[in-house]
Amino acid sequence: MSYLSNRTILEKADLALADLTAGGGILKPAQAQKFMRLLIKDSVLMKMATVVPMASPKQQISKIKFGSRILRPGQEATALAVGDRAKPDLSSVELDAKLFKAEVRLSDETLEDSIERGELRQTIMEMIAEAISRDMEEIVVSGDTASADPFLATMDGVVKQATSHVVDAAGAHISKNLLADMLKTLPSEHLRDKKSMGFLTSVDADLDYRNALAERATAVGDKFLEGDTPVLYSGVPVQPIPLFPENLGAGSDQTVVLLCNPKNIQVGIWRQIRIESAREISEGTLKIVATLRFDAKFAEEPGVAKAINVQL
Repeated sequence: MSYLSNRTILEKADLALADLTAGGGILKPAQAQKFMRLLIKDSVLMKMATVVPMASPKQQISKIKFGSRILRPGQEATALAVGDRAKPDLSSVELDAKLFKAEVRLSDETLEDSIERGELRQTIMEMIAEAISRDMEEIVVSGDTASADPFLATMDGVVKQATSHVVDAAGAHISKNLLADMLKTLPSEHLRDKKSMGFLTSVDADLDYRNALAERATAVGDKFLEGDTPVLYSGVPVQPIPLFPENLGAGSDQTVVLLCNPKNIQVGIWRQIRIESAREISEGTLKIVATLRFDAKFAEEPGVAKAINVQL
């Protein structure tokens, strides 16, 4: 590659990045929305969860529900007594976005190929979104402020946050009995719409349960052995999440299972996403740094059951 063509590549790259890095690197609202869509598209969990664009680093999510009976015996043309009137339960969950950075490097060859197709900006956005999405899913699932890993210690993920209804598998593999115990431990008020719920677990745990069902010498067993048919228990699907932990326990061979409505998981992303770039001349690469803030909370943590010590 000649000096002239190199120079041309750099100039075209700078032009293609100009609108991304304008205004101090903060993406315009439409660009930020597109970036968030790319993040969601590349994540298994975030496609199922509720992703909230945050207008500020801290944001309250208000909740309102009637947790007890509101109907009373009525009489014609008579209002209910004051003591019989129902009041909704009002509460809120605060999303407190934590700061994260991601760095992507593109070689001159990659830039040249992308520029020739006129797709440099899209390539950059997709590469950054893919890298960030993978890491976001990991910390949203496995974040733990007590972790020795500085990245995971930034915030508590949904596995750590689920504390109200815990079932101990005691080293047993995932099974119909374990899934039944999880359903039983969850208050019935949270099971009125089971079709919207899911057993979220690791890929290997899903395979273990699928293989157990496939051992049946029936057409149903063959279906789970030969295809990728979703596995259901009592109408609730088992959902494998690629970044669910599979190295828990003393032998680093255990996982967890969460039972919840995936929409109960609120992932908040602050709208001010920053993209900045710099040229590394000696390496022949373009360095792109993305800065964003996000947080994850359950909107209704009592509506979640967790199975621990699940053997793989």
